[in-house]
Amino acid sequence: MSRLIATVFGVGHIRPAPGTWGSAVGVLGALGLHYLGGFPLLLVATVAVFLIGWWATYRATLGSQDHDPSEIVIDEVAGQWIALLVVSYGAWNAGLDPLRLYPGWIAGFLLFRLFDITKPWLVGWADRRGDALGVMLDDVIAGIFAAIATGALAFLTHAVLRL
Repeated sequence: MSRLIATVFGVGHIRPAPGTWGSAVGVLGALGLHYLGGFPLLLVATVAVFLIGWWATYRATLGSQDHDPSEIVIDEVAGQWIALLVVSYGAWNAGLDPLRLYPGWIAGFLLFRLFDITKPWLVGWADRRGDALGVMLDDVIAGIFAAIATGALAFLTHAVLRL
């Protein structure tokens, strides 16, 4: 069960770029959760996926030399959901269909991938931990960075440029 969860039911085995595939599935999952229960459900699900993902990653890497195999993508889902929380909140707060904020969903996806791949500052620190928590934390931090950047772009677009 831990391998199924860690690979998001096999998505992590899709090549090339399993992390990007995991993030794409994360975007679709976030949209689905938003439609089912709005921002509150996505927030609760994000915390749950982080905790379950931490357990599944620990179990899936137990006894392995590779602490972060590329097929483990549950961390991408958790980080991607964090990146999209700001967009989900905006849609939920304004009572809008979340797809009306499609530029935010795209920006959240692209910015999360950027921070996850380049691993700046704290993202790289978490990645270098070499344990299951580090596997999850680097994506959590990348998700936080992406959420901040996505929110800043939304503010610039709507409050400053009035578009």
